[in-house]
Amino acid sequence: MFRTKRSVLVRRLWRSRAPGGGEEEEEAAAGGEPGEAAAAEAWSHVCGGGRGCCPGKAGRGGRAAGPAEGELKALTHAVLKRLKERQLEGLLRAVESRGGVRTPCLLLPAKADSRLGQHWYPLPVLLCKVFRWPDLRHCSEVKRLPCCESYGGAQPELACCNPHHLSRLCELESPPPPYSRYPMDFLKPTDCPDSVPSSTETGGTNCLAPGGLSDSQVLQEPGDRSHWCVVAYWEEKTRVGRLYSVQEPSLDIFYDLPQGNGFCLGQLNSDNKSQLVQKVRSKIGYGIQLTKEVDGVWVYNRSSYPIFIKSATLDNPDSRTLLVHKVFPGFSIKAFDYEKAYSLQRPNDHEFMQQPWTGFTVQISFVKGWGQCYTRQFISSCPCWLEVIFNNR
Repeated sequence: MFRTKRSVLVRRLWRSRAPGGGEEEEEAAAGGEPGEAAAAEAWSHVCGGGRGCCPGKAGRGGRAAGPAEGELKALTHAVLKRLKERQLEGLLRAVESRGGVRTPCLLLPAKADSRLGQHWYPLPVLLCKVFRWPDLRHCSEVKRLPCCESYGGAQPELACCNPHHLSRLCELESPPPPYSRYPMDFLKPTDCPDSVPSSTETGGTNCLAPGGLSDSQVLQEPGDRSHWCVVAYWEEKTRVGRLYSVQEPSLDIFYDLPQGNGFCLGQLNSDNKSQLVQKVRSKIGYGIQLTKEVDGVWVYNRSSYPIFIKSATLDNPDSRTLLVHKVFPGFSIKAFDYEKAYSLQRPNDHEFMQQPWTGFTVQISFVKGWGQCYTRQFISSCPCWLEVIFNNR
């Protein structure tokens, strides 16, 4: 039977829908070693399951209970067949590349809804359910990425339905307590050896980077407001490459991605021969997207494996050890809040001014976690990780 190109594209899109089996569960499990999994399980009641994304736990398994497959297929085909051939091609590129390729917006009427079972879903939510998160239920669970034309509501009559122009919101399992003005966790010694991470076993001391330039000096040059953060890439206790200064509002950090601009970790020269480091490197893939927005700095996990984040503005700063938050693939988290960070700063007191301030630093590890829920107690034991240091001027 003769098939039009549009019908072929629709069939390919349906075959590329989100998996319903345990594939994502296996991938997430691959991110930790047996000892780590056991430790995380033992701490699940204490740490809130590793302090990850609540919706992500449901999304990692099979499809959420709901309408029959046939009803979902019929509705999806009805929506896709209303699209133009060019729109179908762009959507297919986005879905098959899992967001790795930059694709245009899929602009459709914003008020258009579709009924699935007993629920009416906006078209962006419906396509996200089909192609990314089968358990997604409401538009409040997703966040638009800056690459989207609908970001900020520039065209209220149209809405982008490209599922890879949205991310799933990573909500903390419980809100952090009120912030203290004098977090004791940040009173750290200033002496440390060269070439040691500025936030490792000591919890956040400013050590001299290779070349004699400290991270704090990079950020606090008088009159220098051109960059809003710098990024350092580490493999265990060794920093690889130079500090990467960020001027643009959004930065992609990836290992080996041929399309798009950003910080390519695969181009950095590394002498690390560890098999674990090599293995984790190969899993960084599309990596993360770091974006400075009005309400703070957001991190979007573009990879196929979890990432782990520690930030002073995510937790109670009075605690001796800040919690490490697990962020599943496809999820976004507000990793840094400028307003909270400024409220945490100590007054211009001589005693406190003698100590380094680490409230403007975020640590991110790929695939492997660290902290009280894992066998690795310090981030310097993680194979591949990032330190993001924000310009506080």
